[in-house]
Amino acid sequence: MNLTRRGALALGAGFAATVLLPATALHAAVDEALAKFTGGAAVGEGGITLSTPEIAENGNTVPVSVSAPGAVAIMLLAEGNPSPGVCTFNFGPLAASQSATTRIRLAGTQRVIAVAKMADGSFVQAANEVKVTIGGCGG
Repeated sequence: MNLTRRGALALGAGFAATVLLPATALHAAVDEALAKFTGGAAVGEGGITLSTPEIAENGNTVPVSVSAPGAVAIMLLAEGNPSPGVCTFNFGPLAASQSATTRIRLAGTQRVIAVAKMADGSFVQAANEVKVTIGGCGG
């Protein structure tokens, strides 16, 4: 087989497309989930605390804690999972605190994002990178 420069460029472009398309699709899914939760409103920083381990030995059970005093809802997203929307916690007027602790499954090393809808209608977010040594979603 004789590989020409044009053939090498086409092969390289095809490889780049197959590598970049899944990442683009996952990022689009996160953006879509954020837009649905916020209604397209701007998302600020601060007012929310997200606690995750820096390194998770197993992606099947990663502990996550989130707290946002004054929030009416908190949504958790796992940026690299096939379905990025992990869960949404809703808090009623009689809730003692606007915090939650759970364990989530992560497909691999990725960012975990928490977005809180505050009582005044504003949105704030926090994100942490979690390094997973053993994948949880079929990895």
